[in-house]
Amino acid sequence: MKGMRLLEGKWALVTGSSRGIGQQIAIGLAGRKCNLIVHARKHENTAKTVELLKPSGVQVHIVSGELSRKDGIQSVIDGAHAGPGHVDILYNNAGVMSAWKPIWEVIDEEWLDIFQVNLLAMIALCNAFGPEMKRRGYGRIINTTSGIKDTPNLAPYGVSKAAVDKYTRDLAFELKDSNVLVNSLDPGWLKTDMGGPDAMYPVENVLPGALVPALLDDDGPTGQCFAAQDYRMLEK
Repeated sequence: MKGMRLLEGKWALVTGSSRGIGQQIAIGLAGRKCNLIVHARKHENTAKTVELLKPSGVQVHIVSGELSRKDGIQSVIDGAHAGPGHVDILYNNAGVMSAWKPIWEVIDEEWLDIFQVNLLAMIALCNAFGPEMKRRGYGRIINTTSGIKDTPNLAPYGVSKAAVDKYTRDLAFELKDSNVLVNSLDPGWLKTDMGGPDAMYPVENVLPGALVPALLDDDGPTGQCFAAQDYRMLEK
């Protein structure tokens, strides 16, 4: 990874970057000299990530907003435009887990709540920044997915991530030949607030793999799924 190119002058918006996987992705991108737009539900929740980014010397801008609400999503979009003014790398990392329960007992509202954050908010951000990337002839959109399978007790979460995969492929085709590369990232089962203490890997193991789709060369692969744990042997 030391030989990989830097991202000097680029701006990355990483949703849900106040902790967990998103925080690690922000740290990793900053290590490649990428400027960061740090996002959390509330402005004050970004303090730890901002502190962790200081040694890298990159520029940092903060946006806040609840992705479960349309006004919260718009707050994130407006905040990015009011700061650096554009986004070069959109890392749709934020997500929520559904409650563990029999698939038959999941009510409509629970399906809708999960899809709002895991899919619809992501689509809204792609709609906000994707066309701008196309006009500039550069962009990297990475949508965090999941390798979850055979777990019907978490069906809303699993189904929402399957929808993320399909949307990612469709958006990649829409933006083909534009140098806006759209890919998904499976971070693996990590020890986070959402992944739980019994997960297979520490959260730090999302690096360096999570950086690969952000560091792709111009006109590189698009519509693909990258598995972060496939790159654990690389130097961070």
